[in-house]
Amino acid sequence: MRGLPARCRRLLRALGLRWKIAALLAAGCSLVAVTIGVLIYEARVRQVSDAARKGATEQLIRVRQVYELTGRLDYDKVGEADARIDCPEVPRELHEAALEGRRTTYLDLSGPDPAVWAARPVGGGHVLSVRRSLAEDRSELEELDAQLLASGTGVVALAAVGGALLASRLSKDLRTAAETARRISAGDLDARIGPSGAPGSRDEVAELSSAVDTMAASLQRRLEAEQRFTADVAHELRTPLTGLHTAAELLPAGRPTELVRDRVAALRTLTEDLLEVARLDGNREEARMEAQPLGPLVVSIVRRSGVAAEVSGTEAPDGGPVFGLGSGPGEGSGADPGPDRGPGGAWVRTDARRLERILTNLLVNARRHGKGRVSVAVSGTSVTVRDQGPGFPETLLREGPQRFMTGAAERGQGTGLGLTIAFGQAQVIGAAVRLWNPEPGGAAATVTLPEA
Repeated sequence: MRGLPARCRRLLRALGLRWKIAALLAAGCSLVAVTIGVLIYEARVRQVSDAARKGATEQLIRVRQVYELTGRLDYDKVGEADARIDCPEVPRELHEAALEGRRTTYLDLSGPDPAVWAARPVGGGHVLSVRRSLAEDRSELEELDAQLLASGTGVVALAAVGGALLASRLSKDLRTAAETARRISAGDLDARIGPSGAPGSRDEVAELSSAVDTMAASLQRRLEAEQRFTADVAHELRTPLTGLHTAAELLPAGRPTELVRDRVAALRTLTEDLLEVARLDGNREEARMEAQPLGPLVVSIVRRSGVAAEVSGTEAPDGGPVFGLGSGPGEGSGADPGPDRGPGGAWVRTDARRLERILTNLLVNARRHGKGRVSVAVSGTSVTVRDQGPGFPETLLREGPQRFMTGAAERGQGTGLGLTIAFGQAQVIGAAVRLWNPEPGGAAATVTLPEA
């Protein structure tokens, strides 16, 4: 019994809002129906009891008058009641009260033979009693009880159905609001709930829908303004950076010139990254999807990236093993190309230029922030880039890449745009990027492409 409340709480938490409201309405209507039924039944019982006592008393008076005039009872039955002198069936309480000189009544509706008694003393220490049967009255009360039970059950059932229908509408509106909020959080800034409920109604759900739509519109305006600002700044920086790059090339050779050229190149790269992020945010990128063999494509991308990486799970175009700039195939990667994939990997449907952008960013990120060698493993339609550094910070794994944030200090310095661009380009080509920290250490990024 002590565990019953806990089970009830778990059951209520498991129920949806619609069933909670329906159950609450049914419980409330049950309480009201029981209360009203009890009041009606008790009122009818009191009415029947009062009428029975009054009828028995009146009958006793008539019987006494006949007895006092004649000195005897000519008939055992007078009217609808049984009249007796010193009847042995008279209840003891009633008999004692009559001997004390009181005229009183006794009502019994619970026994097998319901009846009402009335008694009073007569001369010589005798007791005159009248008994009236209440079988019909109890049958009436039982019929009333059954009618109240049927009516209460019907009212509770109607209340439960009505509550379920009402709550269904409310639940539908709330689910629509939740789904719209999820679409907005996923990047669909044009998603709106729209008006809910009856036209002109201003209930709480309608206010919630209006508030979510207002929030989405405000968020969309802010994000669009941010995107325009980023694109405008990056575009305006292009012209002076081009002139600055040209002027740096004209400087005489020397250490200061190398530093200037390096910073100008870094600034140009940042500007191009900002422009790319702005295009991705504005959904202005369109992929040219083609069927490509994943293994040879990854080999060529790694070779052009300029990152010393070891490639495993594939073969070079000439049939020889690919070592990249590492020590041997498969070391430290833990990847298995699969028994049915073959040494060349699977065929995937992708945009080769955008896939190169994704893998190059992941390779540069691994070289810049990781330690030790960088490995690339091809398995089926997936490519995994792994380093031997301290791993991705928990914030990055939980919330995803954030521009101009590199996570933990031990991962090194950077703009944070590399992973942002990789995730954005992956969305354009329909690929999935997963960041994780494998055992025993390091950071890994897996790109899974759609199979051709």
